[in-house]
Amino acid sequence: MLDAAARKLIDPPLNAVGQGLAKRGMTADGVTLVGLALGLGAAGLIMVGWTWAALVMLLASRIADGLDGAVARATRKTDFGGYLDIACDFLFYGAIPFAFVVMDPATNAVAGAYLLTSFYFNGTSFLGYAILAEKRGIETSAQGVKSLYYSNGLLEGTETIVFFVLLCLFPASFATLAWIFGTLCFATATLRLIAARRVFTMKEDQ
Repeated sequence: MLDAAARKLIDPPLNAVGQGLAKRGMTADGVTLVGLALGLGAAGLIMVGWTWAALVMLLASRIADGLDGAVARATRKTDFGGYLDIACDFLFYGAIPFAFVVMDPATNAVAGAYLLTSFYFNGTSFLGYAILAEKRGIETSAQGVKSLYYSNGLLEGTETIVFFVLLCLFPASFATLAWIFGTLCFATATLRLIAARRVFTMKEDQ
């Protein structure tokens, strides 16, 4: 829901830094992998209870996640780069909740499983929509220039990062926050299914 507004604020500085990195020989895929490494490092710190330190790495990983696209725009966008980016993003999104479960399984396991199930459903609805949108030539740049069609929803990347920040700041509230965010993820995916039925049925009828 907030991605389109966030892109307007963060894209100009990211593009400027991305151009500088590209001039120094950094590749977009390399930045993507750095971002993933930082994200998995944050998950590792969460597992041992160092959530404040994890927060720093988590935010750094998301900056890298924004920079890879900026580097690609400054050099050359590739289909594999877009594919690598989304695969790394989904691994990161799963690793953070899993880390909180490992940190305190007795308290967090059930809520963590519910949250990951909602991520699975939401991610499937997102990728399925992207595939059909590509098939029908539907495009949007509201969430920035992407390799895949990014359908909007109640919860997008910006909301997920805010949620992860809250988890790091208030780790004792993981279960409560996970139940709330997971429910909103289920709502997002359900609304996306309803929108897909309307959009893709309308396209077939034309």
